[in-house]
Amino acid sequence: MARGTLREEQKKATRAKLIEAASALFAERGYAAVTIDDIAGAVGCSRATFYLHFPTKLEALLALADGDAAPSSLAFYQDLDRVLESGSRDEFSEWLTRAFDWFREHYAMFRAWDEATVLEPTFRDVARKGIAALPDSMTHYLARWPEEDRDEARLRIELLVTQLERFFVRWITFDTIEGSNELVVEVLTDVWFPALMKPST
Repeated sequence: MARGTLREEQKKATRAKLIEAASALFAERGYAAVTIDDIAGAVGCSRATFYLHFPTKLEALLALADGDAAPSSLAFYQDLDRVLESGSRDEFSEWLTRAFDWFREHYAMFRAWDEATVLEPTFRDVARKGIAALPDSMTHYLARWPEEDRDEARLRIELLVTQLERFFVRWITFDTIEGSNELVVEVLTDVWFPALMKPST
């Protein structure tokens, strides 16, 4: 039993190292340029060992997203639900500031996610479900909308998600848009706070 437990711990440790290596390589080179051999080599294991943990390179990316970005992203939009329930414009601005901190933490992976979305139909489905899960988690926000208008309510959140991500990439990653953090938060609050506070009557 002790040997079995040790083997399981070693297996978990190897998997964690593979995910960590995949994260660093995807952040540095993107998804398309990284191979399974690259990931295995960074850990010092064989291609066969990689396959013991992940059947494909995409599975490694999915494990990486599930382990960090997806849960924290969902938590951010559950927090937005609370902010919108408060009706406070100032709290919405503070939420945007926290959202940009999240983007800064994860921005290196955006390129990999975008490439995988283009190259991997399966990941496209996962990404779509991930975006759809964000408004679905905002139960108080959705409850303020009549049942027949819930699709519009969900679309507003999905548009917010898309705009924030695309804007951040161009603002921080590519440096093709200028503006201080304070100005960006002020303008986006002007645009999005009234759009999301639409009354349900």
